[in-house]
Amino acid sequence: MAHIELRDLTKIFATDGVETTALRGVTLEIRAGEFGAVVGPSGSGKSTLFHCLGGLLRPTSGSIKIAGEEITAIPPHRLAEFRLRAVGFVFQSYNLITVLTALENVEYVMLLQGVPPEERRARAEALLRKVGLADYLHRRPNAMSGGQQQRVAVARGVAAEPKLILADEPTANLDSKTGAALMDLMRELNREKNMTFLFATHDTMVMERASRIIKLRDGQVDEAT
Repeated sequence: MAHIELRDLTKIFATDGVETTALRGVTLEIRAGEFGAVVGPSGSGKSTLFHCLGGLLRPTSGSIKIAGEEITAIPPHRLAEFRLRAVGFVFQSYNLITVLTALENVEYVMLLQGVPPEERRARAEALLRKVGLADYLHRRPNAMSGGQQQRVAVARGVAAEPKLILADEPTANLDSKTGAALMDLMRELNREKNMTFLFATHDTMVMERASRIIKLRDGQVDEAT
């Protein structure tokens, strides 16, 4: 059974009366536990596709089902709840909360979910140790390197154990060694937890580690292997 089902997904942006079609009838299935890379030139629709999958954008037409739930039918006021329980995000720009420590950043989603303090603290500490940041629990983002911040972002993305992780260019700001280590870590989490990972990427190293490559061009699926 497919974990993600896209049917005829279209997204049109209108700016000053000018329409731009970012996605053109995308139909695609992703099985649970896949470790897939979505690739294509800039402007091919990768980020728009991810924003629709994560409930950050509503498509113009078509449908998205995640674990059998039709998210395009979820009312706007309930989309934040859907994201909180179902999707983890890892952004190129980290998007950490600067006034919180690494530990507090990783705890934050679990706090919103109502996980008891002792449990969320223990889970956050275990994840930060797993990503090699045992000595940085109480550091704030501005006292950490880019690679360290991205590892915090990965730990935060998986902390609530969502079934889907969307990672938009997660290695773009990292050196090759740090990027490879981060990908290996996410692959390990994918295998341990059966989490579905999708990466929007231009990085050949990410593509080499992916179990599936999905190529977008001009807002359409050009090839899915």
